[in-house]
Amino acid sequence: MAKVGISELVIRDAHQSLHATRMTTADMLPICDKLDKVGYKYIEGWGGATYDSCIRFLNEDPWERLRKLHAALPNNKIMMLLRAQNLLGYKHYADDVVDKFVETAAKNGIGCFRIFDACNDPRNMERATKAAKKSGVDVQMAISYAVTPFHTNEKYAELAKTYAEFGADSICIKDMSGLLKPYEAYDLVTKIKKACDLPVEIHSHATTGLSVASLLKGIEAGADIVDTAISSMSMGTSHSPTETVVEMLKGTEWDTGLDTKLLLEIAAYFREVRKHYSSLESAFLGADTRILLSQVPGGMLSNLESQLKQQGAADKMDAVLAELPNVHKDAGYVPLVTPTSQIVGTQAVFNVLFGRYEKMTADFANLVTGKFGKLPTDANADVVKQALAQNKMDAVMTCRPADKIEPEWDKMVEAAKAAGGNGTDEDVLTYAMFPQVAEKFFKTRANGPVDAAATFAKKEVVAPAANASKGGNYTITVNGTAYAVSSNGAGAITVNGNAYNVSVAAGTASAVPGATAAAPVATGGVDITAPVAGTLFKQCFTNGTKVTKGQTVIIIESMKMELEVKSTADGTITYTVAPGTQIQNGQVLATIGGVVAAAPAPVAPAPAPAAAPAPAPVAGNGTKVNAPVAGVFLRTAVPEGSSVKKGDNVVILESMKMELEVKAPCDGKVHFLANQGDQVANGQPVCEIC
Repeated sequence: MAKVGISELVIRDAHQSLHATRMTTADMLPICDKLDKVGYKYIEGWGGATYDSCIRFLNEDPWERLRKLHAALPNNKIMMLLRAQNLLGYKHYADDVVDKFVETAAKNGIGCFRIFDACNDPRNMERATKAAKKSGVDVQMAISYAVTPFHTNEKYAELAKTYAEFGADSICIKDMSGLLKPYEAYDLVTKIKKACDLPVEIHSHATTGLSVASLLKGIEAGADIVDTAISSMSMGTSHSPTETVVEMLKGTEWDTGLDTKLLLEIAAYFREVRKHYSSLESAFLGADTRILLSQVPGGMLSNLESQLKQQGAADKMDAVLAELPNVHKDAGYVPLVTPTSQIVGTQAVFNVLFGRYEKMTADFANLVTGKFGKLPTDANADVVKQALAQNKMDAVMTCRPADKIEPEWDKMVEAAKAAGGNGTDEDVLTYAMFPQVAEKFFKTRANGPVDAAATFAKKEVVAPAANASKGGNYTITVNGTAYAVSSNGAGAITVNGNAYNVSVAAGTASAVPGATAAAPVATGGVDITAPVAGTLFKQCFTNGTKVTKGQTVIIIESMKMELEVKSTADGTITYTVAPGTQIQNGQVLATIGGVVAAAPAPVAPAPAPAAAPAPAPVAGNGTKVNAPVAGVFLRTAVPEGSSVKKGDNVVILESMKMELEVKAPCDGKVHFLANQGDQVANGQPVCEIC
């Protein structure tokens, strides 16, 4: 038995699991020289949610990150996680897009593609595998591990044999939920080794507390490589600590040969970096054994919490976790990994909120009717019947889903240019993965990446210096940058509504060069506060607009989900925090009524408030059709004024990353009461039938 190889996950899956994938490239590059000297088998640095987070939250070009990492890690192969025919998105792409993505990623620095499919359908993996083999880099094909009556070690071994026939260079056991038990790991590795003569790598999250023992038993059975994360970014929803595994094997036949002293230096660096993301820290830092039954990947738990809060049902978490196994069974025991974890999890939320399958998401209907690939076993027949009717299909799709997709690369080239892309293949692929986010990113890219410590670190209010307690204008320093602010006379200091741990020095507003006007200040009114920490994504009106109690006035983005904040009274609204600002739970975002005064002092530049949305069409006396959940008015299903029948689909909403159909309750002509792209509240009329 040769020494065991270690794949380090600190710059991809570790921060994806712990901090919602927010680590910036600037926090990765300074330690790359030491990472490069360790002697890892692979350093996982790309894929998963990193691409989405780069353009959505960090204002970073993910391709530029890859190029910089490749240059900074010349002695290492960078691994990326690739969702087979889904690439990095939530849908299947045409074969020509798959080919172009893999070719471009290899050209920019990927040294190993870890390819997986949520259904474990080899047909979905074949095209990406062939493209990766053609690129000349390492190809690792992954088994999405699940524990169900239809997932046996014998079947997994047969799947590994199929992967070997496809030309895989190695096999990965991808245990995304921490379900792999030690003796099961031993048996599974043994069976895979008998089925094919390929290296085996184990990827197992620490969420349930089983991972270290499972890695050890897998190694004893012949596993060649294991995935770990440096200790300061390990455990919880992350992975086993690198140093722990290295020391565990030291002096044995499996000795990794890695230098623990160097690893400790790397751990010390990331211990400080982790502080930059303290406001995003996952609540699941210990062992969560509920997952042994729900089988939800660690990162999905925080999404479920956010989704329930968004719907005003935060107390339903245990009910959702209890419903998840039922939905999982109804969906043919599909492994719960992106995107199926999101699809099954969201349907479980809907079942708890509205009754079992009273509202079925479009993606869940697609999943059980074969549009994501072949399920491990047949889905619930009654659920399939309902889904087929919803999709207007006669039978479940049995072919490879991508066979139904026409070539689309040329169309995407034109669409990306129209959206502001620079014409490169990289920009076209960015647009192809996330069209709406990409268009916004193309416009803001020149502004450069966010500062992680200033953006994501927790901030606390400290009393100002004695001479500031009487109120007045002062210069403060936040993370080394000076800002002009005002004391409120009560000992608290804020910058544009944000609380900071600051040093205070007496001075004047004019002492800060380049500062711009602060938000208006309102006193005596009714405050609107943030229900969760996150980013103020959008102001729905302009200052001075009259709003009514219960009307959505602000959109917050938290954990990749959008959350509506409603007016707490009737009156004139004054916003106190600008769009793009990181906000804390309970922070005042706006005031209704009261006396509006000019800003007391300039503050650091902030993005301009978003323009007010187009006014909603005027309602008549028809039968109102209300949104069943909070979300986005994605599109209309029929043109304005169309004659529809009871039960016809009239509106498509997007909620919790899923599409949901809204149907007509009666016959008549449809008149829409919201515009495409509008945020809509639960119960808000979106159209009427006249």
